[in-house]
Amino acid sequence: MNACSTCVTRPEQFLAGWIHASGRSASILCTVTEIPEHLLKRSRERRDAIGQGGDTPSDAAPATAVEKSATATPAAAPPASTGPAPRTAAAEPAAPKPPKPDPHYVVAANQRRKVPFWAMATLSLMPVWGFMYVRAITDSGEVAAGPLAEGAEIYNNCASCHGAGGGGGTGYQFSEGEVLKSFPNIEDQIRYVYYGTEQYNLAGIEIYGNPERDGGPHITGAQGPMPAFGAQLTEYEIVEVICHERYTLGGADPTSDEYAAEFEAWCSADAPVFEAVEAGELSLVDLDEPEEFMVGDDEVVIVNPVGPEPISGTVKGG
Repeated sequence: MNACSTCVTRPEQFLAGWIHASGRSASILCTVTEIPEHLLKRSRERRDAIGQGGDTPSDAAPATAVEKSATATPAAAPPASTGPAPRTAAAEPAAPKPPKPDPHYVVAANQRRKVPFWAMATLSLMPVWGFMYVRAITDSGEVAAGPLAEGAEIYNNCASCHGAGGGGGTGYQFSEGEVLKSFPNIEDQIRYVYYGTEQYNLAGIEIYGNPERDGGPHITGAQGPMPAFGAQLTEYEIVEVICHERYTLGGADPTSDEYAAEFEAWCSADAPVFEAVEAGELSLVDLDEPEEFMVGDDEVVIVNPVGPEPISGTVKGG
C-alpha cells in the first residue's frame, strides 16, 4: 500500500504520524482534500486516550491530567448518619380466625320462644301466693300464754345440759315424765333450781328430790353440778322455766286429776300463784308458812315455802 492510498483510506492517522516524524507539510506527499474539523478533534481525543499525543497544545495537558485524576479518584462516601435508626413498618397482624359456629343446643335455645313479660310478672308472684296459701291452710296451733309463754325461751339456758327437747345430756333427762318422778311437788323443783348443787352439798342434803323415786332417788351432784339460778333469774322467771320443763317437756297432763290443780295455780294463763309472784306480792323464798290459793270455784291449792335454804325433797303431797 503506497502513501497516497494510506492517506486516502486513513487520512488522520497517516497525517499525524508523518507530521510528527518529519515535521514536513503533508502537501508534498499527496494531494488530499481538507479534513473536517470534527474528524480531527476525534483523532486528537483518541490519541490522547492511548498516550500518543503530540499535536495537542501544551496548555491542555494539565487540564487533561486533572480530568484523568478526577476520573480516577473515587467519589468520597457520604458521611455516616449519627441520628437514630429509621423505623421500619410493623408487620401487619394476622387476620383473626373466624368464630366457631354455635352448638346445636345453643342455636335451639336462641330459636325457642321466650316467656312474655306479663307472664314473668305473674310468675314472680307465685312464691308469695304459695306462702299465703300454706299459711291459710296450716293450723297455727294454740299460742302459749302465762308462764309457758316465756318458759321456753328461758330454758335455752338449760338446754346445753338437759337437751333442747329435755332428752338429757350432762344433766338429767326431763322428757317422758322423768322430771315428774324426781319432783312430784313443784316447790321441791323450784328450790333445787334456786339454790343449785353447791348449796345442797354445803347443807349436807344427799337426796334433793323424791326419796321414793321410781328407779331410785337422784343423789346431789351425781350427774354434774346444777348452777344456782337464784342469782341469775327472778322468782317468777324460775316459775316460768319450771312450768315449761314439767308441762311441755315432762309431759304432765294439765287436764288430769293429778296435775290439773297445780297447773291452774302455777302455770295457766291466769295462774293466781304466778301472778302474785310476778307482781311481787308473794316471795316463795321469804314465805314462812304454807299459803292457800283458790283455784276455780271451790279448789284450794296449798303453796309450801321454798325457804331461805335447801331442804330434802318430799314425796307426792308431802
